[in-house]
Amino acid sequence: MRLIQELLAHLPDRTLLAEPFVGAGALFANTQHKHVFINDINTDLINIYQQLKKEKLRFIKAAESFFSGKYHNATAYYDLRAEFNESTHPFKRACLFLYLNRHGYNGLCRYNSSGSYNVPFGDYKAPYFPHQELLFFIERLKNASLSNLSYADFMRKLAEKEKLKDIVFYCDPPYAPLSKTANFTGYAASKFELEDQKQLALLGRTLYKQGAAVMISNHDLPFTRTLYKPAYIKSILVKRVISCKTDLRQEVKELLAIYT
Repeated sequence: MRLIQELLAHLPDRTLLAEPFVGAGALFANTQHKHVFINDINTDLINIYQQLKKEKLRFIKAAESFFSGKYHNATAYYDLRAEFNESTHPFKRACLFLYLNRHGYNGLCRYNSSGSYNVPFGDYKAPYFPHQELLFFIERLKNASLSNLSYADFMRKLAEKEKLKDIVFYCDPPYAPLSKTANFTGYAASKFELEDQKQLALLGRTLYKQGAAVMISNHDLPFTRTLYKPAYIKSILVKRVISCKTDLRQEVKELLAIYT
């Protein structure tokens, strides 16, 4: 909650919000922009938003059916994971993806080199089904446009069709690693390397110079501070899980780079 408060406090004031890396959608869900443009390269993630927007309560009811005790065991998990990897039906994949995300190990979203979801079973006591949160998202998605593009294609295409002076881009990319052994970026069967970090920073500066406001989140490192010059840098302490032991949390320095 503290992080969301920091984001809202520093988000530049524009009428349109664009999120190239929407992820869990915590920011746009807590704003009141005239319209939001949300994007993610992860097709399965965007598909959940699409099904919520299109199917509404039907999707919630179907997804919730997988959160009964019947499916809360390793055998059911691996059977449903295999079913998910074989399915091409958007509605079914969205229901199963939500189940896998909540029942999988450590909340990971990971794919192998073939594009198959490969997160192991998490063995949690009682995985939480976000019923009220999904109802809230249905309302917020009424004024949202969805896309499944690379961040660069999304930002460039939006810049071509909307007035940049009306847009604030909030970019929450896979973070630069804190160490050489902490570079996990496989959430969409593709990696986000240091060169990608540099290209995002360059695109953000370019759109800022053309009239947009841009805010980027990342770890607070010498590398990222140099990367985002001459943006205003706001440093934030955030508690994060730092290992496979989910009860071990440590304060990590993050930053907001704000071009406005």
